[in-house]
Amino acid sequence: MSEKYLTGPTSASAGTGRPRGRPRSPAEARGTVRRILAEQTRAQGIACAADTLSDALLVASELTTNAMLHGGGITDFDVSVVGQNLYLSVSDREPRHPVTLSPTDPHGRHRCGGRGWPIVCRLSRTVRIADLPAGGKRVTAVIPLKGVVEGGGSQDRP
Repeated sequence: MSEKYLTGPTSASAGTGRPRGRPRSPAEARGTVRRILAEQTRAQGIACAADTLSDALLVASELTTNAMLHGGGITDFDVSVVGQNLYLSVSDREPRHPVTLSPTDPHGRHRCGGRGWPIVCRLSRTVRIADLPAGGKRVTAVIPLKGVVEGGGSQDRP
């Protein structure tokens, strides 16, 4: 199961004046991830543990927020389940790659923000960053679906 948002020219949604396609907010991205996981696990007769779902939703929020705040906007968004992994890709216009910042600035003052990228890296099995030919980058996080168990039950992580 995969859901890919359109990235080319799109027509406006009926009555909203907004383009259809890419998620317009982290909430829409989370909704897509939630829907894909629910459809996939239902189709396979398995369940996704609540903490695993929370991890996937947090990674979706962080990647889309970063693309919107630091990357010039979301240019592509793709979610798919392959085996026991969720693949989540977000593209934006900014060629610079994310960096991990110290929690304090050079003057010792605590920074506001800067914690999202370490969270993404911690919750993901793999994170890949690819430069795009037309400019920008694509960040793909592979999130292990550790809490997925046969028979529709859930299991806690060790």
